Amino acid sequence: MSMPNNEAIALCGSADLTNGGLAVPFDVVFGGQTCRAFAIRYQGQVHGYLNRCAHVAMEMDFQPNRFFDISGDWLICATHGALYQPQIGQCRSGPCRGGLIKITLSEGDGVVHWHTAHNLQPLEF
Repeated sequence: MSMPNNEAIALCGSADLTNGGLAVPFDVVFGGQTCRAFAIRYQGQVHGYLNRCAHVAMEMDFQPNRFFDISGDWLICATHGALYQPQIGQCRSGPCRGGLIKITLSEGDGVVHWHTAHNLQPLEF
């Protein structure tokens, strides 16, 4: 069964994501592996990433769904302190190579959606 290459999947209500606030987690299949992902809001815009540090492939949040540092301006990996830019996922400091793997999000009519890609699919139960 082939899926459309870029399907929009409803994730949460727009009000569920506040600037610099808690993330909304979701599960995806990335390159054939089940992974956690998360959505955040920064400066009014929604962004999505795989929950996988670029340093060591492990989940980043030290408290459930908390990815922003105290300033609310950086995404932080709790394990090693790597900092990432919320808008693009690029590593700013700490032990990381490259950046976070971005997931396309869109927002409209009070709903945030995430978008599938060739190597990114929903988890099928």
